[in-house]
Amino acid sequence: MRLEHLLMKHFDISRKQMKKLISSGEVLIDSTPATHVSNNVDPQIQVITVQGSRMEDNSQKYYLLNKPKGVITATTDSQLPTVIDLFKNENIEGLYPIGRLDRDTEGLLIITNNGPLGYRLLNPIQHIEKEYYVEVNGPLDNSCIQRFYDGIMFHDGTICKPAKLSILESSPSFSKATVTISEGKFHQIKKMFLCVGVKVTFLKRIRFGEFLLDESLSPGEYRPLNFSELQILKHYF
Repeated sequence: MRLEHLLMKHFDISRKQMKKLISSGEVLIDSTPATHVSNNVDPQIQVITVQGSRMEDNSQKYYLLNKPKGVITATTDSQLPTVIDLFKNENIEGLYPIGRLDRDTEGLLIITNNGPLGYRLLNPIQHIEKEYYVEVNGPLDNSCIQRFYDGIMFHDGTICKPAKLSILESSPSFSKATVTISEGKFHQIKKMFLCVGVKVTFLKRIRFGEFLLDESLSPGEYRPLNFSELQILKHYF
């Protein structure tokens, strides 16, 4: 949340008083003076002190979800189940998915109510890698690896950034692989494999940046981020 919202939530002060606290160096974020009321902060992840007293607040939520097939990456929909519908026993106010997965794609999604965080994680300047496990209906070989590395060109002329393809198993009718990309064009993975002559039959995201899919979670299950995962988020505040 924005620093000003945190301070207003815990102190009965005006915006002018708030700015004075910050300009005088009395608001510290991880021992560093805050610079602006718009700083994105979270006392669960950072040590935030005001005039020497540490602030506590756990209103921001962070979950790791193993998205199942058939569920859309949205907050609401009049016809189809959404990833937020899976959070039946939680306060879902403000929750939203960071990024998206296709309806028939499984795997890792981060769900939060921290709006600024999602914006930063998805900003192309971050170059966050996404890794997927893929099954296709035909063979894969070294020429496919090279084409992915060179940057696949779609039929409409769109050129993808270089991607890493690792073949796990290959046969004339079935292959397994992992592919790592640093962008998120519409149906990108499926289109990339079509360009090398095979069709994706199963797709699961297994990594998003430093976050790994928790294989103990069945499709549709979720859990709060653990301590080490919360520390990863510090880089995006």
